[in-house]
Amino acid sequence: MTSSARADGVTSRPRVVVAGASGFVGRALVDAFRGDGYRVDTVGRSGTVTWADPAGIAGVVEGADVLINLAGKIVSCRYTDADRDEILRSRVDTTRALHTAVRAAERPPRVWMNASTATIYRHETESGNDEIDGMIGEGFSVDVATSWESAFFAGDLPHTRRVALRMAIVLGDGPATRMLFALARLGLGGPQIDSWWFPHRRYRGIGDNPTGPVWSSWHRSRGRQRFSWIHIDDVVASVRFLRDHDTLSGPVNLTAPGVADNRTLMRELRRVARMPWGLPAWRWMLDPAMAILRNEPELVLKSRWAVPGVLTDAGFTFAFPELGAALDDVAATRRPRARDLFSA
Repeated sequence: MTSSARADGVTSRPRVVVAGASGFVGRALVDAFRGDGYRVDTVGRSGTVTWADPAGIAGVVEGADVLINLAGKIVSCRYTDADRDEILRSRVDTTRALHTAVRAAERPPRVWMNASTATIYRHETESGNDEIDGMIGEGFSVDVATSWESAFFAGDLPHTRRVALRMAIVLGDGPATRMLFALARLGLGGPQIDSWWFPHRRYRGIGDNPTGPVWSSWHRSRGRQRFSWIHIDDVVASVRFLRDHDTLSGPVNLTAPGVADNRTLMRELRRVARMPWGLPAWRWMLDPAMAILRNEPELVLKSRWAVPGVLTDAGFTFAFPELGAALDDVAATRRPRARDLFSA
């Protein structure tokens, strides 16, 4: 932690602004920064200031040491037209609002970390995608990610280092983990196998330059699709690491090095959930089940293979590099919920 010097020469505690602090990752980061001695301001629908108050946003950004933006509608939902539009709008508009405040500040934050997603990469089964050579994909989720990052990296902010946090699925007491545990406990803890299903338009491109086909398709991955993930403790640790390493900027993959495949993921979930069996689920079974859970099968059927090239090269050490130990820790520490079986 470094302290901030005021104009009158008095040293004060450093200050962080966290936008989207009410979510799973946001709460963990707020607690971590407070533990590091930072004063914390938040931006959201409630908090220190709200999104409806541009002057208030400018006020908290002015003189902050660190800015972190995690704002955006949760993607653990069914991609109706209304939800698709809100997923995109809530990310791009909030990022632009913060960009305006940073650009106008006399003392802008020295580092701005903005959430992004490892889903920006294409469906991949042959090799991992790093930040340099990774292949960008197409379709709805990718278009959201590229629009998000375009808003973030737009223009020149010479006094603010910018880092796009391309987060994989975060394991912890959050919505993605609860959905995965729910599948295991519903008896759908076998491998998820992509297969033909009635074409739909939920995954079609979005934004100013939509990409990909209008109608959905599928891949013959046979349950070997890759699953990139990261433990919540490593999210917090990597944000601290990026905060303190002034040479790191641009896109950074927040994903554990021990990528798994879907069969391994579901076997480990069955073990941790103490469910001795699990039915294999083809898309024609999974899509209706996910509809009940108000979610999308893309979460487990897309082959996500991102590798943490920037973090690894910079010397970051993961506390949870392998999936089994990460799930054991999550099962031991997550809060019990009466409706865990069906919650997502």
